[in-house]
Amino acid sequence: MCRRQQIDLVALIHILLLFVAPSSFAASSWNGAVIDDTGRPVAGAVVKVHGKRGGPEYAVSTLSDGKFVIQRMEAGSYEVTVRSAEKEWKAAVPLVIKDAGLDVLLQIVASGEVLFKTSAQVAEMRLQASGGEQLSSSEVSSLPLNARDFSKLLLLAAGTMTDANGAANFTQQFAVNGQRGVTTVFATDGFDTTDPEMGGATFSNFNVDAIQEVQSNSGVMAAEIGHGAASYTNVITKFGVTQIHGSMFEFLRNASLDARNYFDYRDPTGRHRIPPFIRNEFGFTNGGSVVLPGIYNGKDRTFYFGEYQGFRQVLGTTQVLPVPTEAERQGIDTTTFPGDTLAVPVSAEAAGVLNGYPMPNEPNGPFGERTYAASSKVVTRTDQFSIRVDHRISDKASLTTRFSLNQVSGPLTNPDQTVINPTFGVLFFDHQRNFGAHYTRTISARMASDTSVSYIRSTPFFSPGNHTQPGITFADGLYQPYNQPAGSIFGSYSNLYQLKQDFSWSHGAQVFKWGTEIRVNRDSTIFGVNPNGLYEFGGGTAFSPVNITSASGTHDIHAGDPLPDALTGLLTGTPYSYNIMVPADITPVGGKFNEAGVRREAYNFYFQDVWKATPKLTVSYGLRYEVNSRIYEATKRTSLPVFFDANSNPTGYWNRNAIQKILINPQPPYDQDWKGFGPRLAVDYAEEKHTVLHAGGAITTLIPNLWQDNSLTAGIPYVSAPSIFAHPGEPIAFKNTFVPLNLPTAYNVQGQPIFATGRSEDVPANTEFDYVRFQNELNALAPGNVQLLSVTGIAKNFGNGYIGSWTAGVDHDFGDF
Repeated sequence: MCRRQQIDLVALIHILLLFVAPSSFAASSWNGAVIDDTGRPVAGAVVKVHGKRGGPEYAVSTLSDGKFVIQRMEAGSYEVTVRSAEKEWKAAVPLVIKDAGLDVLLQIVASGEVLFKTSAQVAEMRLQASGGEQLSSSEVSSLPLNARDFSKLLLLAAGTMTDANGAANFTQQFAVNGQRGVTTVFATDGFDTTDPEMGGATFSNFNVDAIQEVQSNSGVMAAEIGHGAASYTNVITKFGVTQIHGSMFEFLRNASLDARNYFDYRDPTGRHRIPPFIRNEFGFTNGGSVVLPGIYNGKDRTFYFGEYQGFRQVLGTTQVLPVPTEAERQGIDTTTFPGDTLAVPVSAEAAGVLNGYPMPNEPNGPFGERTYAASSKVVTRTDQFSIRVDHRISDKASLTTRFSLNQVSGPLTNPDQTVINPTFGVLFFDHQRNFGAHYTRTISARMASDTSVSYIRSTPFFSPGNHTQPGITFADGLYQPYNQPAGSIFGSYSNLYQLKQDFSWSHGAQVFKWGTEIRVNRDSTIFGVNPNGLYEFGGGTAFSPVNITSASGTHDIHAGDPLPDALTGLLTGTPYSYNIMVPADITPVGGKFNEAGVRREAYNFYFQDVWKATPKLTVSYGLRYEVNSRIYEATKRTSLPVFFDANSNPTGYWNRNAIQKILINPQPPYDQDWKGFGPRLAVDYAEEKHTVLHAGGAITTLIPNLWQDNSLTAGIPYVSAPSIFAHPGEPIAFKNTFVPLNLPTAYNVQGQPIFATGRSEDVPANTEFDYVRFQNELNALAPGNVQLLSVTGIAKNFGNGYIGSWTAGVDHDFGDF
């Protein structure tokens, strides 16, 4: 063969090798991730891959979502280690790479091992027979959320919808699988953040840029989840890594970006084309190692992550309402009798109300000459802050602490009233605090301990702005109500202390977990309906105190005659009815009206086992036991109706022949419920790589809601709400200011004052209240009116509720389309 032919042959071989090598000796590109034993991504970890027998080495750090990429890995056998915060995990078996199809994730576990998992296995691990959703930080931050409220994400889960009747703390609640919104339980980093008194979420405005993951479970849940949960949502916050990192944001919306609503009031000057609207949302996140030069170096040992989110909104609402005309303010009534005019003497007290309304400005509006249209501003301001610190104590112990604060002021709840008088508004506020500490310790290669303590404070409160003006309403819709809240005040100062101790132990294909949880409620509730007094005009017959003449002479009304409508009643200062909630001498008033110190403790115990019976079959079973103490009051301000038969034996309230007694400081108020057992069972079967069949059943203990179900504290005789109605010769005296009313003294059946010392704590248990005497003396305050006391109570057999859940389904991952 000549030299030229040899060169051509070598060149041809090289060209062929270029085409053959990619298919026969291709290097692998490993797109992997590091997760912990709960499936949570581990950020800032160093992954080292060392080839055996002097093979190549690779090292890479994981990103904030736990992911990493190693390019062009040669085929072979590799030792794998993961290092994070000076702790190292090592794979017990080598990683074998044969081709470019590398689908392996690294899971670090408490025993110090690195486990190799496929993406399908991780997906299976996160799937539960309960159903629910699990959203990563990238999914949370990328979803378009109005007002950046992460709780809106819960609507992505099957069986979840908004609870129209469940926003007692002005936070949207969610009905899951047909249960009430108050049974939706929330936690942040495992620390309880459910409103302690009313239920529902707190910190729903948590900065979504600081959320690592949202875990939502419902239906059939593991035994470690309790609290009466129809669903359980745990928000995992981000944690600091070695490098300092963070983010900032600002969102803006205002009226300049909006179009005018068809019904918006058109200012004749043209200056206010649409109602004012200004919204600003802003915040930041920042995290990294705790390093104090010359004092403390926490690099790779102590980490922090902080966030702040602010919200400012001024929302202009269009209010269209009926108000008195100029003629009606002078006592000229042209509507009571069509075609005729009444000249009504206007009482001095009524004149103050009439002139308190704004003058009508839309004669062609929906209420005719009485129409008034204007914009009323609703202001909302929130400031939410959180700081998290993670500290590695040793290779076997770590501590996580977090403090969160949320100051919510607004929104105004009744803009139709502030357009009449700014002091008539009811402002909502909620000052939320949450602190938690979580200590984790590896006891042995197979056993770990988790201890956590936490505290949540929430103060959902509806505060009235006027405490002297009585409310005025019109049964026939004559005018917009005047100070409709009438001083009504609602809210709670709620505090919940939580202690949890969990242990986990792995043995072969089984992972056992058991523990206990203690929750202690220390709440103060405020509840007052119409403490300023509420007058109603119309709705019944009131009688004229003066003579009223008509222009025609055919509709004259004489003193003592029935008044024809609400207008003549208002002009003459003659209401049909009056209602007021009156406190007893020992009852708090003002901003603490009828305050009750509500108390309860909960003790929970559970055991569960996750058994990998076969490579495809996983069985999860467990049992939870919950005991909740009876509701009680810190100063014994409790009362209760009880029922007895003819032989003085206790009987049910449904017994029509029962004799009713009212006990002050009843002991015990109702039976203790000891039946709080909740078994759980779930089965998952991986039919194939991307398909999981699951089924399960569970019983969950539903604990009583302290706001909705508490009919024990702060009732009769601590407050009473008499209603007075007009009668011939017995008109209701109308005053355009608060008129205090004193309740009769409460006596026991022996004729002794119940609160002789002025302290409810000194009342003996089961003191029988002479409510007949109390009712008769109350009747004497309003001659002609019979006051039937409104008494609420709790049945003797009152206890926990129980939710039975069953589920079956198929989960299939279709991959990318």
